[in-house]
Amino acid sequence: MRFLLLILALTLLAGCGRHRTPVEKANEEGILLIGNGTDPKDLDPQITTGLPEFVVQTSLFEGLTTPNPKTSAPEPGVAESWTVNADSTVFTFHLRPEARWSNGDPVTAQDFAFSYERILSPAFAAEYAMLLFPIKNARAFNAGEVTDFSKVGVKALDTHTLELTLEGPTPHLPTVISHNAYFPVHPPTILKFGKMTDRHTRWTKPGNLVSNGPFQLEDWNLNERVLVKRNPYYWDADTVRLNGIAFLPITNQNTEERAFRSGQLHVTNSVPLSKRDAYRLADSPDLHMDPWLGTYYYLLNTARPPFDDPLVREAFNAAIDRQALVDTVTRGGETIAFSIVPPNMEPYQPPASPIREDVAHAQKLLAEAGYPGGKGFPTVELLYNTSETHRPIAEALQRMWYDNLGVEVDLVNQSWPVYLDRRKKGDYDIARAGWFGDFNDASTFLTMWTADSGLNHSGWASPEFDALIKQSEMTGDPTERLNILREAESVFLRDMPIIPLYYYNRIYLKRPEVKGWYPNLLDLHPFKYVYLETDTPAKSESGN
Repeated sequence: MRFLLLILALTLLAGCGRHRTPVEKANEEGILLIGNGTDPKDLDPQITTGLPEFVVQTSLFEGLTTPNPKTSAPEPGVAESWTVNADSTVFTFHLRPEARWSNGDPVTAQDFAFSYERILSPAFAAEYAMLLFPIKNARAFNAGEVTDFSKVGVKALDTHTLELTLEGPTPHLPTVISHNAYFPVHPPTILKFGKMTDRHTRWTKPGNLVSNGPFQLEDWNLNERVLVKRNPYYWDADTVRLNGIAFLPITNQNTEERAFRSGQLHVTNSVPLSKRDAYRLADSPDLHMDPWLGTYYYLLNTARPPFDDPLVREAFNAAIDRQALVDTVTRGGETIAFSIVPPNMEPYQPPASPIREDVAHAQKLLAEAGYPGGKGFPTVELLYNTSETHRPIAEALQRMWYDNLGVEVDLVNQSWPVYLDRRKKGDYDIARAGWFGDFNDASTFLTMWTADSGLNHSGWASPEFDALIKQSEMTGDPTERLNILREAESVFLRDMPIIPLYYYNRIYLKRPEVKGWYPNLLDLHPFKYVYLETDTPAKSESGN
């Protein structure tokens, strides 16, 4: 409601005299208006796991490396260069002496060491800590088996030199460390508002947050916007052409699409399912459907009945028609999924999947599990977060399971923060989920399912799978490593703790004056390169 009031106020203001839309006004001011789906749960880059948070954080923070805007390949960020030993187990990063925090303090190697100790500390309980496990003794420190951080392979050799010693060969480390889990945080600010390992303190509030990226936090009003402005201390400030970015938390996709058409937004977070065909048939230049390295799936709670039974999990997998789902519900040209790793992550190719669509087979499996014709099967809940996309998908699956298996599934809609909390606590039967590659390597889709991963909310754990993941981390030969990861995915798919549905396309609306924004598999659009070219005709195509 607050966003609608804001839109109304902006429209009325725009209508007083100069008849400019908010977008036209923002074009003149150099402010990008972008739909972000929902409010961030937090802006601390070391405790969040979702895209709404990640998108905002990439404007505020920068890691040792940063993604190329076209290819997502790692480029120098805070580190102006790095060296690596012969077997890719020791990386030495040389930080830019001119790198500064938004308060003018220098960004130092000690800041990174502090940040990595913070995210790995057991008391901090960071879900993304596992992304740092390639570092020597990081996993053991996170598990409490090593208590002296000096034994972890993170060393500040001097103010501007950081050395990372790894458990095994990790040639793709420069790609991994551009992720928000590796972003530095400003130690004096963290300690001003609590202990190193305190979560959700006031350090991320406007006026408190100190960051090192191209922008700094200006304002954050829940249900209204997150506003960032240029960071004058950013080492590459001359490259930054936007004066600011307003991230708008518009949960309702129809509201967001109307806001776009009426000149309230430059870029949307999504496109309503009901409007996709209209935009496509109109050949609208505003519609973008880019390949994306992501998988939409349902999470099954294997820690409690009835999905602790592999027969039930396989039956639910087999009783659905994925092609009908993407053809009649999502209508975004998606490819149906039978694996967790998308097929466009070359050179990796997913293994042959044991998942098959066969209603008769599904009914046989459910009968073997003790529920012939669905008799005696408990009513289960399907948890999903608020979204115009998730609801019709859930309704379609609910109908397929009822028609094909004779089981009742109740749909439960929750806000983004509540949904995340319930998933983390294992308070669900089936949960909507999606995963997007953090970097271009199959491990980003697989390591999250190890028993010690804070991102594994399935209740599923496999010593065989964990051993294969660890073996892959110790293997330097690229081909052999991919074969091991493929074997690990086979184990994962065999046990079916998830129901893969389709591989994502990134579907959104973008106005033509937005430049420096390129389609790429990771959907990474570093804001330092994005700008507004106002001599482009500002009128947008209609999707109706």
